[in-house]
Amino acid sequence: MAKRSVWGNYVTRSLVACSHAKPNCVRATLTCFVLICGTTFSTDVVFGQRLWAGAAKVDITNREAGPVNDALHARALVIRSEDTTAVLVAVDAVAIGEIGPINNEYLRNVRERVERELQISPSNIMVNASHCHGIVCKDVDERTFQAIKQASERMVPVKVGVGHGHEDRVQENRRLILRSGREADVRHAYSLPPDEEVAEVGPIDPEIGILRLDRMDGETVAVVYNFACHPIQGVPSRGNTADMTGFSSQVIEDNLSAGTVALFVQGCGGDINPISYKAVDHPRDAETLGNLLGLSTLKAVRSIKCEPDGRLTVVSEMLELPRADVAQRIVELEAEQQRLLQSLRGTSLNLKTFIPLVVKYRVSESFPSYYSHRYLHDKALGRDDYDQLDAENRRNMESYIQNIYTMELLSRNQTNLALLRKHQLQNLAAEKRGIDVELVGLRVGDFVLTTFPGELTVRIGLNIKAASPHKHTFVAGYTNGYIYYAPTTDQLRNVGGAQEDSDCILASGWQEIYEAKVAKLLSEL
Repeated sequence: MAKRSVWGNYVTRSLVACSHAKPNCVRATLTCFVLICGTTFSTDVVFGQRLWAGAAKVDITNREAGPVNDALHARALVIRSEDTTAVLVAVDAVAIGEIGPINNEYLRNVRERVERELQISPSNIMVNASHCHGIVCKDVDERTFQAIKQASERMVPVKVGVGHGHEDRVQENRRLILRSGREADVRHAYSLPPDEEVAEVGPIDPEIGILRLDRMDGETVAVVYNFACHPIQGVPSRGNTADMTGFSSQVIEDNLSAGTVALFVQGCGGDINPISYKAVDHPRDAETLGNLLGLSTLKAVRSIKCEPDGRLTVVSEMLELPRADVAQRIVELEAEQQRLLQSLRGTSLNLKTFIPLVVKYRVSESFPSYYSHRYLHDKALGRDDYDQLDAENRRNMESYIQNIYTMELLSRNQTNLALLRKHQLQNLAAEKRGIDVELVGLRVGDFVLTTFPGELTVRIGLNIKAASPHKHTFVAGYTNGYIYYAPTTDQLRNVGGAQEDSDCILASGWQEIYEAKVAKLLSEL
């Protein structure tokens, strides 16, 4: 038995190496070992009824860009069946090209090298950005390749499990539906509308979609978890950080088998912020939120039962979506800008005199300028000097407040107008009126994932999940490129009012085209 165990280990190591080339080589090699040493060894352990998988992570932190709070990583998962190999990479970065420190050549560089050295088809390689705003190193493409290579070298037979977690304490929808029918959003780039103007908020998606891959002995190789939220909370130190999803991945890895890799795959988080994003009464701390997300994911992971399952499918397709023409909307916003400027009125107050007045008139509405007995004394003598002073102060405060509100509207107008102008120029300079996007569908056992290269808003993800024929369907934005925000048709009626509808190159109607294509893609998995 000891001799067979040694041979079995040697067979396994040989099969891993050989499987990088051709699956048929594995069966031939295995047959030779069986004939030579009489070892009983089922080919289904390698392929057919079982999958092989390996995972790794590599530090991609830019340590020359200032203080570092916590490390950023590229995490890679390689999964292989008899005839298919899939690669999923989760990168702690804002985007895969277009914005941020990862350039537009990154994805092509990684794919070409993986194809050249590991013989994996580029269309089977999915790279997802967490959308944290951390700063990655300059050689991030090289380090991403190393993560994929290490993962491919660590492949072992695995069992597959899929499940769902729930987390609703760490996120909020940042779209505010106003009583006017317009919409605004919660950003640090400009002020919020007055509370009395806000009628309702949009939904969140509290679901955590989970793929668990275990070795035959029950040790966990990798956990893939999909969740929708901008990981942009920041840390008290203001240092470089992978933000809440970096912390959640660390929590998961620290509490499962040694060597487990937890890959966060960003969902439809385009309009989802961390909770209390604009709080000013306590430090912004992503670690607290990340711990909550990590623990909720762990709770679900531990309830997942993994079974042998050889199903692995990857479908990759290109889709042309229409580009927007917002020239008329730019003209309207410019006119609105002029109207707001002309509505500003002179006022006697400045900030120095306004703040003390506000305090006094909030503390004592009836007798703000002096004690009550002076008001009563003047009234008994038939004088109303203080009443007249208070009336004048109130008029001046109201004018000053109105100017503040107007300036807040101007800042929102100006910020979003700049985005519209930028994208209008991009669209006009484009070679064609459409933009090609890559969509990928991945199936691992009962786990189904579809990807998109933009910032999908949450309702789109909810729509796709509800319409899918698969029970365990999840949606990943921010994957294999970056085309800015991808809001719903309803949200695009608000162009210029919020970032999601202004920082967008897509025309109204794109959503229906995309969702129809995704439905077809999902039917093929």
